[in-house]
Amino acid sequence: MSTNLCVLSRSTKQYRRRKPQQTSYYRCIEDYYEEFKRTYDRKFSQKYGYLRSHIEKVIYQYLDCGILHNGFARVRCGNCKHEYLLAFSCKRRHFCPSCHAKRVIEFGEWLCGNILKKVPHRHFVFSIPKILRKYFLFNRDLLKDLSRISWETVKDYYTNTSRKDGAKPAAVAVIQTFGDFLSFNPHIHIMAADGCFSSNGFFYVPSINIDTDSIEELFIHRIFELLLKKGLIRQGMVDLISSWLHTGFSTYCGKRINPKDKRSTENLARYIIRASFSQERMEYYPEKPLVIYESKYNKKAAELDPLEWMAALISHIPDKGAQTVHYYGYYSNITRGRLKKEDSQPEYHIIEDDSPTGLNRSWARLIQKIYEVDPLTCSRCGSQMKIIAFIEDYKVVKKILDHLGIYEFDKKRAPPKVAEEPVGFDEYIIDDYIDSDHVC
Repeated sequence: MSTNLCVLSRSTKQYRRRKPQQTSYYRCIEDYYEEFKRTYDRKFSQKYGYLRSHIEKVIYQYLDCGILHNGFARVRCGNCKHEYLLAFSCKRRHFCPSCHAKRVIEFGEWLCGNILKKVPHRHFVFSIPKILRKYFLFNRDLLKDLSRISWETVKDYYTNTSRKDGAKPAAVAVIQTFGDFLSFNPHIHIMAADGCFSSNGFFYVPSINIDTDSIEELFIHRIFELLLKKGLIRQGMVDLISSWLHTGFSTYCGKRINPKDKRSTENLARYIIRASFSQERMEYYPEKPLVIYESKYNKKAAELDPLEWMAALISHIPDKGAQTVHYYGYYSNITRGRLKKEDSQPEYHIIEDDSPTGLNRSWARLIQKIYEVDPLTCSRCGSQMKIIAFIEDYKVVKKILDHLGIYEFDKKRAPPKVAEEPVGFDEYIIDDYIDSDHVC
């Protein structure tokens, strides 16, 4: 049986399986994680806290992500029999760039389609000064308190400005811990309904402008109250920070987003759970060794030792089982569950919705939305392709890859990507049909 391997050209605009092992991000982690694990307690525990037990599992699962030797799916065109192999993914959040990118797209659609009502929304961001961030780094349970306080601040503001009995605000809050150059900067993004819901089918929108200064004062007061109550700071610290011209606390309030502006609403939903880093802004030089990481708008670049870069990176991996997204008020799980059980969800808007009901969150559709290519469109005849089998047995996997001449580990690691070949796309194409006994 003859087999022809080829790579699709960039101009065809067809899906190509990614090669994570050729990226700077993957290579740096692969080269230095074992040394990082051995030296962490001595070099980084004082700055970043102890090395949490689940970190190792997260990293090893990422190193297996997108590698054909760990199993794959067979995708075939029923018309021309063209076929390619699709490697399994790790589905890890916040650490695997590819898997988190798909999660961002899926979350944005799900939030807009299942949680948010067709009412105006606003974006709030609450952040704290550097002098207080270490308490949240070493005690990550405080991040939940930070989320709760941010929500209560927004809730009280909307409740007081609406002046309606039974008015119920609503918000989705997301915990983020990263700043520029991966510094630990805990802050809360809140996507809040710009008004209050009522039980009689009305949504009350404040007619006045948002008073950000009043919201910030309330937020600062509650943060100090929390830290004093837990014995983490004393009154002297409160007086010191309060005496500064710029306290380091920050409250951002965005413009009102019209419910008809679906694109802006979904873009904001994606933005608030974005990844802590960008592969495109990172370069790894193993011969030096050195990691160069650019700022968001490419204005500055930080030069980091690979071990230091890795220590900063894993500080943003959430604790095992920790929730980074919280739903409050009218969007809370309790309220949504009660309304669904009572089958009494009133309509708070008169806006026609011409979007189809139900969301297809398949892998192919997410890939198409991220990279603007359809991985299930045949590159040979343009017909629709289908996944025909999942190959997980190691012996079968090895037999197929050996037959195709695909060696991802047995040979020397491939050189870094060339400029004209974008990271994240590659596929192994099989012209002739693989023996039927390889099908699961």
